[in-house]
Amino acid sequence: MARKQPQPPARDGEREAQPANPGRRNLLKGAGVVGAATLGGGGRLIAQQTPPAPNAAPPVREALETLTAAEVETLEIICDCLIPADENGPGAREARAAHYIDRALAGPDADDLEAFRIGLAAIEDYARNVTGKPFALLIRDRQESILLALQQNKLDGFMPNGAGFFNLLRDHTINGAFSDPYYGGNRDFVGWDMIRYPGVRIGASEREVELGAALPPNHQSAYDYRPYTKTGGQGGANRA
Repeated sequence: MARKQPQPPARDGEREAQPANPGRRNLLKGAGVVGAATLGGGGRLIAQQTPPAPNAAPPVREALETLTAAEVETLEIICDCLIPADENGPGAREARAAHYIDRALAGPDADDLEAFRIGLAAIEDYARNVTGKPFALLIRDRQESILLALQQNKLDGFMPNGAGFFNLLRDHTINGAFSDPYYGGNRDFVGWDMIRYPGVRIGASEREVELGAALPPNHQSAYDYRPYTKTGGQGGANRA
């Protein structure tokens, strides 16, 4: 059987066949609560990618537990493509979703480590072979077109395949952006603020139940409460 050849993304300057930001759109299609929180009236997307502020501080580099610095550089860009910062607030990069993924691959998601190592290397190799540049240095439209080809299973060299690895990336990015900060992502509760989740509470008054998402956020991890803490009540949300 003839091997299916990957379709290269459009060249710089050429019109893309797909609208911009396919990662965000496809993320929202499969992300339930995330989609509901980022859709305006009539289902119109109100969260669109905007360029970072010119004076924005560079992200803090943290100690890695599993992935290499090069792998995390590629992963951070992918997370940013899937859930970019916009006029409504920070995105997955600012939530340090890649830091969460690196930590998870050292623990509960260790079975996914090989797929990540192979997949991130394949994305990087494809970018360099097709464009002559590393993935992180491509323009955003080119980065998104590669991820779109990955999602559509047009690229080879992934576990279990391109579409499967894209789904793995998406699921881990969602977890990194919106899970309890104790686990290494959702830094400064930016993910919970994005979806208007007011935070963990061990009790709620009738009035608080009525307010629901309109409650002021309390910015507390579940592990900040002594009955659930894994750190002796010392603030699970601040775990390094």
